Amino acid sequence: MSDTNTLLINEIFYSIQGESLTTGEPTIFIRLAGCPLRCSYCDTSYAFKDGEELSFDSIMKKISKYNTSYVTVTGGEPLSQKNCYTFLDLVSSKFLVSLETSNAYPIKDVNKNISIVLDVKTPRSNESYSNLELNYNYLKNKDQIKFVICDKTDYEWSVDYIQKHKLDEKCKILFSPSYDEMSPTELADLILSDGLNVRLQIQLHKVLWGNERGK
Repeated sequence: MSDTNTLLINEIFYSIQGESLTTGEPTIFIRLAGCPLRCSYCDTSYAFKDGEELSFDSIMKKISKYNTSYVTVTGGEPLSQKNCYTFLDLVSSKFLVSLETSNAYPIKDVNKNISIVLDVKTPRSNESYSNLELNYNYLKNKDQIKFVICDKTDYEWSVDYIQKHKLDEKCKILFSPSYDEMSPTELADLILSDGLNVRLQIQLHKVLWGNERGK
C-alpha cells in the first residue's frame, strides 16, 4: 500500500445489519480486503485478495451519501491492514462504528468510541489457535464477543471457554449458528436448557437474501 491514508477496499455497500446488537438497522458496510485466516465456514473468501486501493477521503465521500449513522468495518480481517487503526479514528468521529474482527490481531489501540465485535474462533473453525487471549483485557462494556457454533462440540467448548476467561463479565456474548451447519433451533434449545446468559444471533441478512453478495 503506497500511502498511510489509503486502504485496500473489497466493497462498500448499504444494507440491513444482520448481526450484532444493532441487527435490523440500515448500515453502511466497508469491507477491507485481505485475511490471513482460513476459517472453515468463511462466507467472504472473495475478500481474501480482491480489492481497490482507496484514499480515506474517497471512502468518506462514498459513505456520506447514505442516510444512516451506522457504519460497520469488516473483512476479510480489517486489522490486517495497519492503516485501519487510523481510519477507524476518522470514521468514528462522524459515524456510530462497529468493527468486526477475528481476535487474531490486537484491539488495544482501536478507538474507544468503536463497538468491537470480537469473533472468538471455535475448534471447528480450524482457527482456534489464532485467538489472542490478551485482547480480553481491553474489551469495553459496549463491545460484543461472538462465537460461531458449528456443532454441539463447538457449543460445549464455547461454554467452557467463557467460564475459563470470565468473558460473561466483560460484555455481551453472541452465539451464532454456522449457516447450514448448526440448527438454530438446536442451539436455542441448548442455550435455554443450560440457562446461558448469551444472545442467540441468527444472520438476518441471510434470512432475507441468502448468500447474495453486497447484502
